[in-house]
Amino acid sequence: MWLRYCCLPAYILLAWFLPTELVDGNVRHVNIGFLLSKEDYHGYVNEVLNELNDRSQLLPSNTKLNATFQVLSWNPIESALSVCQTLVPTQVYAVVVSHSRNMSSTSPASISYTCGFYRIPVIGISTREHVFSDKHIHMSFLRTVPPYSHQALVWADLLRYFGWTRVVLITSDDQDGRAIYKTFHGLEDDLDGSNGFMIERSLIYKPGGENITNLFTSISEVQSRVFLLYASESDAVQVYAEAAKHNLTTDGNVWFVTEDALTGKALQQAPEGIISVHLNGSDERSHVTDAIHVIAKALKSFFEENTTAPPKTCQNSGHFWSSGPSFYRKLIGTKVEGETGYLSFNMQGDRATPSYVIYNSKRNITTGVTEHVKVGEWDSLTQLKVDTAHLVWPGGRMGRKPEGVSSSSKLQITTIETHPFVFVEPLDSEGKCSQTISAVECHKHNATGEWSKMCCKGFCIDLLVKLASNLNFSYEVHLVEDGLYGSLEIVSTPVVNGGGKTNNNTKKTWNGMVGELITGKANMIVAPLTINNERAQFIDFSVPFKYQGLTILVKKKDHGSSFASFFQPFETALWLLIGLAVHIVALILYVLDRFSPFGRFKSSQSSDDQDALTLSSAMWFSWGVLLNSGMGEGTPRSLSARVLGMVWAGFAMIMVASYTANLAAFLVLDRPEASITGINDPRLRNPSESFKYATVTGSSVEQYFKRQVELSTMYRFMENYNYGTVDEAIEALSANQLDAFIWDSAVLDYVASNNCNLVTVGELFGRCGFGLGFQKGSPWTEKISLEVLSFHESGVMEALDGEWISNKHCKLSDNQPATLGLSNMAGVFILVAGGIVMGVPLIFVEIFYKHHMETKEKQMQLARMAAQRWRGTVQRRRTIRQTLLNKAQQVRENQKSNMRTWPLPAKTKDEESRESDIATISQTHQSVIDPTQSNSDLPLLHSRGSCCHRNHLTGQAEVLEHTV
Repeated sequence: MWLRYCCLPAYILLAWFLPTELVDGNVRHVNIGFLLSKEDYHGYVNEVLNELNDRSQLLPSNTKLNATFQVLSWNPIESALSVCQTLVPTQVYAVVVSHSRNMSSTSPASISYTCGFYRIPVIGISTREHVFSDKHIHMSFLRTVPPYSHQALVWADLLRYFGWTRVVLITSDDQDGRAIYKTFHGLEDDLDGSNGFMIERSLIYKPGGENITNLFTSISEVQSRVFLLYASESDAVQVYAEAAKHNLTTDGNVWFVTEDALTGKALQQAPEGIISVHLNGSDERSHVTDAIHVIAKALKSFFEENTTAPPKTCQNSGHFWSSGPSFYRKLIGTKVEGETGYLSFNMQGDRATPSYVIYNSKRNITTGVTEHVKVGEWDSLTQLKVDTAHLVWPGGRMGRKPEGVSSSSKLQITTIETHPFVFVEPLDSEGKCSQTISAVECHKHNATGEWSKMCCKGFCIDLLVKLASNLNFSYEVHLVEDGLYGSLEIVSTPVVNGGGKTNNNTKKTWNGMVGELITGKANMIVAPLTINNERAQFIDFSVPFKYQGLTILVKKKDHGSSFASFFQPFETALWLLIGLAVHIVALILYVLDRFSPFGRFKSSQSSDDQDALTLSSAMWFSWGVLLNSGMGEGTPRSLSARVLGMVWAGFAMIMVASYTANLAAFLVLDRPEASITGINDPRLRNPSESFKYATVTGSSVEQYFKRQVELSTMYRFMENYNYGTVDEAIEALSANQLDAFIWDSAVLDYVASNNCNLVTVGELFGRCGFGLGFQKGSPWTEKISLEVLSFHESGVMEALDGEWISNKHCKLSDNQPATLGLSNMAGVFILVAGGIVMGVPLIFVEIFYKHHMETKEKQMQLARMAAQRWRGTVQRRRTIRQTLLNKAQQVRENQKSNMRTWPLPAKTKDEESRESDIATISQTHQSVIDPTQSNSDLPLLHSRGSCCHRNHLTGQAEVLEHTV
């Protein structure tokens, strides 16, 4: 606001009535303001303008350029007043401003503020501060020189050219220091280390030297010895002094500095071998000439549009040049081939195509004074050119470039738990690693965010111990925090833009052990890290300490129930045919021997011959021949049956021999089958949910499948099933949650040798090697590679392999017979047990049957005895009856003859006796015929006899016969 009241009245009146764009006939006069550091430039400016006016083809038609010249004041207020009092009243189209090196940039800033308020473009020809790139403040400012931060681009190309990967960036804590840090850090982020450089440590000091004495106190923790310095002339002197105290300017160190750090006093105090970047074409006259040519060329296209005249007073604060922004856009879009080189501008108005000269500080042997000598050039179009033959490095070295890293004797080692290369175990009760194993202390990041001590052992740990012993370095081992090997991942960072909206800024970064190596958390990776092209772009590898490939781990597939393994040599149909043949042969043997005239049935003298071939003995003979057991019972005797027996024996011999041979193939060389055959198995090439396979997320194996076009289908399928660690995948495989696991052959061979339920299948593919990882340009890469080669030649690697990897528990291989166990022959034992179980109940059946037969035999004997008695009784009865009938006939005949002559006599004693005998006989026969008849019937018989006492003998006989 002070500009409204600062102009003098006389100048205001003069400016109001003085026309700027004068028309002389048809000629348009365009005024350009000049605020330069010296009065001497006034004449030079007029010469350049006159030359342009004479070359009308370079200007718009009927246009003439005029100059309004003023010497720039060191006072910013006076500089702003001169704009309003001298330049604006002449209606200048643009203002060219410069300042000397010992002058503050506040004067150009005040000019930019004033002209920017009225939208009058300002062209700076010496102002390089970063603040002039801020278009919110200097909206109409452009310059023919780049900002100081642009030198970071030259640094980046120098680092790539010499191959240094890690740097220490030293900047002042001011706006330009922060700008050069941001520019260089942006290059590092965009490239992500793929071109081989990164900031290992950033050292910031306050301008004026307040904390420069403490700048290098922690430099011993940094491995890099490549220093990038942005400093003013005075601050650079102090930085060089402190660096010399810490031996950082001696041989092996590298220094790249900006222009001011190698001029004046800084050049005199600079150590030998400093490399600085200087802007090419810093002559003020050349920049004035180029600025005038840019204005002239921009006017040519500007006047083709409808334009308005610039303002002619600073009094009206609300009136600015409406065509000023359009003219500014014409200026920054102009490109000319000037005295300072090819000139173009970026959107911030900065020179986009500068060129630099590379200088090298050298000690003049004659005078002893440090001088800077040109050793190269950098151009935005032709890039970098360096004369390395005449380049001097710190310490006076020439020729071979320094290592640029500190050969520290203590290395930070990062590793990962992967059996058998690295085992992690807790400390013993005394808080130490067990002395019985070759273990070292390592640190593990626990769930609480703290580091806890553990014990690490394994193939890689033994290798590290041997390397440290031979190369004389110490180490500190820690396990990688995220548990990953290392892969590129996309990280999104929310960024708030100028409009208040949040956008996601994405970039690729490395995770895992590779990420720790790149970020400087570790100096060396000691783990089974696969060497591949992606990782080799960012880190260095040693020669492989173990060669291997990729393989597939699956769970063994059993043949079936082991109890019936002895049935496997023959198919079920063949077993049924053999059983049927046994019984058919037995039946035919029995028939042939039974009906042959020379068989035992025909030739035996006795029908009770025990050697006769029965059906049961024929069956026993048939089974005995088949099972090669002895025959204790009858054998065939006839020729026909014996011929069949011989043929059956031959059949049995062939079948038994075939069974024995095939049983050996099934049992002795038995191997559980794998579910797949290898990487070309259709179930892998044509994935489905029924067969799941995976690898480890973010590993080199995953990257291998990602790179191979023919395996892209498998890669997309595995993305859904990949596991975080090897142990998790193996557990899932054992639990049948996963069908196949693809990983490094060395690890999976170890797993399969210790878990007999798992097996590797197929041939190796994707052959590669395991190497130790180092930071780019590390001096340890070559040393350790040579030592690893010597270990291969001396057999150390073979010994480590035998101790940790080839020490197998499952002694099975595809070309070795297996040892038969109970699982193989359990079925035979069960068969014997079944025979015993069947035999024991049968003995009780036989005892019961024998007892039953004996009881039945006794009953039969009693029946036979009763039948014999009955037959005897019946025979006697018939005899008695016949006798009685004969006697009765005789008596009847006698009675007939006696009745004619004699009366019935009385019973004599003999007759009574005979009658008594007849009654007794009758009683005896009655008891035989009906044993159940009681003795009470006898009196009845006697009573009948009594009743017939007086009858004739014939009548008594009839009665007796009727009763019997």
